[in-house]
Amino acid sequence: MRRALPAFFLVATLLGQDKPAPVRLTALRESPASTVTQEVGISKVEVAFARPTVKGRKIWGDLVPFGEVWRAGANSATVLTLSHPAQVAGRAVPAGTYGFFVIPGPKAWTLILNKKAKQWGAYDYKAEEDLLRWEAVPQSAPFQEVLDYRLVPTHPNQITVELGWERLRVTFPIVFDTRGIYWTHLEERLGKAPDTDWVPWYQAAKYCQEMGLEPAKAKAWITRSLAAGESFWNHETAARIFREASDQAKSLTHLKRAIELSRGKAPKEYTDNLETELKAWEKPTPKP
Repeated sequence: MRRALPAFFLVATLLGQDKPAPVRLTALRESPASTVTQEVGISKVEVAFARPTVKGRKIWGDLVPFGEVWRAGANSATVLTLSHPAQVAGRAVPAGTYGFFVIPGPKAWTLILNKKAKQWGAYDYKAEEDLLRWEAVPQSAPFQEVLDYRLVPTHPNQITVELGWERLRVTFPIVFDTRGIYWTHLEERLGKAPDTDWVPWYQAAKYCQEMGLEPAKAKAWITRSLAAGESFWNHETAARIFREASDQAKSLTHLKRAIELSRGKAPKEYTDNLETELKAWEKPTPKP
């Protein structure tokens, strides 16, 4: 037969369970962590790093030795994340998260994407895990006390990554197939869209109309949108699609319906602009 535990033992156990967590201070890092992101179409680039400071030290060739792998920041290795496949410095790189390292030199640097993203410094870095290496020439720049990364949009498909510290800056491009990525997204979403929801079919048709793509599909998708529900948005887009197809009668019919539906629902300026367009569209086309 089991013997009952003494009452004092039970009380002590319960008190132990209520013991508060130990008090600890949050570590104060001299090189604070930072993350910068930039969208390119529906893609995104992210760089996570820590920011060391110069503090009067000689950086290049001293604190950061030439010819040795450097974490391209402080503390944990710098991490570069691509939401979609891209061209990095002209080379194909799959979507994913990578360790970013640098081997500085007096005149040229070797830049590295390593398959092992999460590591402390470069202590466990292994060259055999590199995905990509390329050369870059650093440029002189105004003095910068704290290391920084900038992601600068230079084209609808492209950003330039800038690493700057002390009096040097090194850059490299990242390019996405923005149209191809968006078209894949468009087709995937339409594959899940019900015929009762006018919005996705309108969005797809509007994208085609604005980008000058797939006019036949634009017509089919705007027709499905209108069958699902009327809006001044999808009637306006239908008007533009049929105007570009040289179907004057349908374009005017849809534009008039867009104006009618917009009254009291859209800003007056929007309706006024459509009415101005209607007058211009109704004018006879001059014969050559």
